[in-house]
Amino acid sequence: MTARILVAEDEEIMRITVLDHLRDQGWIADEAETGSQALELVKANRYELLLSDIRMPGMDGETLLTEVKKLSPRTEVVMMTAHGSTDQAVNCLKQGAADYILKPFDLDDLSIRIKRILEMQTVKARCVSLEHCGGPRRPIIGSSAAMQKMLSLVSQVAKSDSSVLIEGESGTGKELVAAAIHFESRRADKPYVRVNCAAIPAGLMESELFGHEKGAFTGASQTAVGKFELADQGTILLDEIGDMPLDLQVKLLRVLQEREIERVGGKTTIPIDVRVICATAKDLAEEVGKGNFRQDLFYRLQVIPVKVPPLREREGDISELASYFLQEFGGERGLSFELSAEARQALEEYAYPGNVRELRNLVERVSVLAPASKIQLWDLPVEIRGPAVAVETEEETLAEAVANAEKKCILRALEKTGNNKTEAAAVLGISRKNLWEKMKGYGL
Repeated sequence: MTARILVAEDEEIMRITVLDHLRDQGWIADEAETGSQALELVKANRYELLLSDIRMPGMDGETLLTEVKKLSPRTEVVMMTAHGSTDQAVNCLKQGAADYILKPFDLDDLSIRIKRILEMQTVKARCVSLEHCGGPRRPIIGSSAAMQKMLSLVSQVAKSDSSVLIEGESGTGKELVAAAIHFESRRADKPYVRVNCAAIPAGLMESELFGHEKGAFTGASQTAVGKFELADQGTILLDEIGDMPLDLQVKLLRVLQEREIERVGGKTTIPIDVRVICATAKDLAEEVGKGNFRQDLFYRLQVIPVKVPPLREREGDISELASYFLQEFGGERGLSFELSAEARQALEEYAYPGNVRELRNLVERVSVLAPASKIQLWDLPVEIRGPAVAVETEEETLAEAVANAEKKCILRALEKTGNNKTEAAAVLGISRKNLWEKMKGYGL
């Protein structure tokens, strides 16, 4: 996306010279002759950068800097002056200016400074995305027909800026689908912000989404930027949208229609350019019928519906997912796991009411507790392996159960230490001689 820059300069020749140069560099550039005019443009548009003279009629540059940082904290400001001093430069930087440049200046030098600032904005956007994604992106695993059909739709959806409603049972991976839409879109290098509507108390949700002004309520000691402002130029995921309070649904509808927000306690609207993706495990059409969700908002969100299939409808994906998770958890501990044919078949035959999340948690548990690198049927939980294997385990005597548990511990320690007997004995808290005797007894 092309950066948009505002040039606030009262000297016409200087203003036109800078504007022409910025446009030659491929940036979108607007102009303002006074500080007041510049502030009105910032209120009406979204600028990545403001290039402002310090001395201007109507409103001086330092006042403009303060007002712009209040109104649009993510807009970077570069101050220009022909009458600079060290104290003035330091003061501007303290107030939030990104840079300070003395006239006359070299236009190529100006370009270098602007490019550096825009690159830093991109880095900040990626940091915001990582923070709200909870870490690096996870791939979407699945070769089944149902998944390939959905992924084809995701690729088409990503090319537009339309609102998307992702529906699916809990644990199907709706968040991964939302992230895929963002990172395949033209907004991929802009912020991706995720908000869990079910996890935020109703009384705090408006401030969390739209921000608040200093003194807006008890405890609001300073202005706070909301999630929509953080996501400006990028994408926001409203997860579990079905749990959003009705009074806030009205405000969200206005944001979607008007493309602007108003902070809690604020008196001015702030323009935003955000793609909205919503996800829910609820049937919103049913919630509309119950009066829990606004019908007009439902239609506004469901421009493009994407249905994530449950795991039980993804033939062939269970084995693929299980192998991926085993590799993931094994890699974290420097181990390598594989499934026996019986264990793989049992995993494939289970219904997974908790979908992919349940499978992932199950594989993690097995990878921690399994005594050997090859996971057997009896290593799986009873609800997966079936009652026949469970009965066999229940018929063990106490001595047999203790011996089996001890054998598993020894195998795990040996595997962890690469068959180093001294280190394995230390892990187990026994002597090397004692370990050797036990290994001999178990035929290891």
